[in-house]
Amino acid sequence: MTTPLLRIDNLHVSFRVGKEMIHPVRGISLQLERGETLALVGESGCGKTTLARTILGLQAPSSGSIEYEGNDIAGLDRFRLKRYRPHIQCVFQDPFSSLNPRKRVEQLIREPLDIHQIGEASSRLKRAHEMMERVGLPTDWGRRFPHEFSGGQRQRIGIARALVMQPDLLICDEPVSALDVSIQAQIVNLLWELKRDMGLSYLFISHDLMLVETFADRVAMMYKGEIVETGPAREVWSNPQHAFTRRMIDAIPVPDVTRPTPPAFRIDAD
Repeated sequence: MTTPLLRIDNLHVSFRVGKEMIHPVRGISLQLERGETLALVGESGCGKTTLARTILGLQAPSSGSIEYEGNDIAGLDRFRLKRYRPHIQCVFQDPFSSLNPRKRVEQLIREPLDIHQIGEASSRLKRAHEMMERVGLPTDWGRRFPHEFSGGQRQRIGIARALVMQPDLLICDEPVSALDVSIQAQIVNLLWELKRDMGLSYLFISHDLMLVETFADRVAMMYKGEIVETGPAREVWSNPQHAFTRRMIDAIPVPDVTRPTPPAFRIDAD
């Protein structure tokens, strides 16, 4: 029996806001196999991002374990976390706020290599340019700043920066929700190609069941800090077992193909 790439066991996360204790993650247990896409689906505020931050080591767990390739990484100090983080990278929801506006694109993509002091300066820049090409950006755009790009292009920059460390696992936290629908499809196709070509594993966080039903291998439904249902994506879609999953599916708008298309709006000149 192979060891899962990522195993989470009875994870709790709590923190204080003012005088109140908040419990965004409550006893979550999950595992992600190498080469798999696991979608974490839930409403806004259910704890998805807190779980992602805890896996990344940006939020300390209150209890429970997080194992990466069989090694417990929950509670590691910052020195040992630095050795672990290159293996797990993140693509954030807002591609603009996650990029430093004062740095040029090639600097942003190269930055993780600089922090971990991997290779010489020339090889780091070469690697950054390779990642730009890999995500569909011309290398001569590397001297530009983030504000000079569209939302979809900025998300490609974020993906290139995440990939420059050659991670095994990519956490995608609502990576397309801030983009136009037409651009969303391009980014999802890019992520699928990267998984196929680079052997990546994904923890794909979303609230869009229609998207994850086609993109993910398995789905974990999260409700009020807990996992209420897991299973193969198409099975969860076709035969939901939990009331929350059924409500999520029922809320998906269904087009009425029998309704006649309204005439195009037109203003006739006098």
